[in-house]
Amino acid sequence: SLAVDLKQADGQAVVRRLIAGADVLLENFGPGTAERLGMGWEEARAVNPRLVYCALKGFLTGPYENRPALDEIVQFMSGIAYMTGPPGRPLRAGASIIDILGGAYGAIAILAALRERDRTGEGQLVKSALFETGAFLMGSHMAGHVLTGEKIPPMPARKSAWAIYEPFGTKDGEQVFVGITSNNHWQRFCDEFGRQDVRDDPTLQSNEDRVAARPRLVPLVAAVVGRLTKAEATRRLEKAGIPFAPVVTTEDLFDDPQLNAHGFLVPVRLPDGSMTKLPKLPVEMDGHDLGVQREAPRMGEHSGEILAEIGYDPAAIADLAGRRIIVTTP
Repeated sequence: SLAVDLKQADGQAVVRRLIAGADVLLENFGPGTAERLGMGWEEARAVNPRLVYCALKGFLTGPYENRPALDEIVQFMSGIAYMTGPPGRPLRAGASIIDILGGAYGAIAILAALRERDRTGEGQLVKSALFETGAFLMGSHMAGHVLTGEKIPPMPARKSAWAIYEPFGTKDGEQVFVGITSNNHWQRFCDEFGRQDVRDDPTLQSNEDRVAARPRLVPLVAAVVGRLTKAEATRRLEKAGIPFAPVVTTEDLFDDPQLNAHGFLVPVRLPDGSMTKLPKLPVEMDGHDLGVQREAPRMGEHSGEILAEIGYDPAAIADLAGRRIIVTTP
C-alpha cells in the first residue's frame, strides 16, 4: 500500500514515476476525478504509451456515465433485485455480486489488452462498470422474455422447468435443496427411497408429466426428506447421484470438507489482528500457489518500499513523508 496525496504536485510526480514503469493502472475514482487530479487516461498515456489503463466505474459511456453508483443501487437498477425477491418485494442478492463481477470483467479486459499490446506495442484504455455488469447477468432473462413473449416473473414466483427443484425441511430442523432434473434422477430417487409405486406410475414418466403433477409430488418428496436428518438426507442423495445441496450459513463454510480438503481456505489476518480462514481465488493452475502472497496492508504500509523500488533515496522518502506528500505506516 502506497498512500500519496494527489492534490499536491509532488504527489502527482510520484504517481507519474510509478506509471512510467507500470504495465497496468486501475482507477476507481468518481467520474472525472482522475482527470482533475492529472491522472486521467490522456495524462497517463503521455507518460507511458504502453500502459493498460483500467477505469472501474458505475456506468460505461452513455447518458448515465456521470451518475454515482453502488452495488446495491445497480442491483435494483439492472433488475437483479426484482428477480431475486418475491413479487412486490425486490431484494438485493446475498453477496456484493456486482462489485465482485465488475472487478472480474475488468481483469478480463486488462488481460485481453495486454495480449493485444504484445501484437501492437501500444497500451489502451479499458473500462468495466457496475450497471452494465448487472445488465449482462440479466441477459438470459431478457432472452427468455423475447422467446416466450411473456413477462418474466421474479425467481421465487417462477414456473419451474422441473417438478422437484427446491429446499425441503429435515426432521432435525435443517433444510436440503433437491433438484430432480431428468428421468434418471427421478428413477434413482424413487429406488433409493422405496417409492417404486410412483417410479412406475404411467402418468409420471416424463419431465412434463411430473411438472404437471407438482401439487402431489412436492408433498411426497417433502415427506421422504422430512423423515431424515440433514446428514442422512445428504448421504442418501449423494449415494443415489441426485443433485442436492444442504442449505448452509456463512459460518458453516469454515468447516466445509470440500473447502478444507486442499487448502482453498487460507489463513488471513484481519484488520484487528485476529486470524481466520478465507477463500482464495476459485481456480487451480498447475504449479502455481494462488494463496495469500501478502496480507491486506494498512494504508501507507509499503510507501517507503515502493518508492525505493522506483529510485527514491531514503532522504527523498523522508522529505515526502515529512511534508505529508506520502503516508508511511511502521
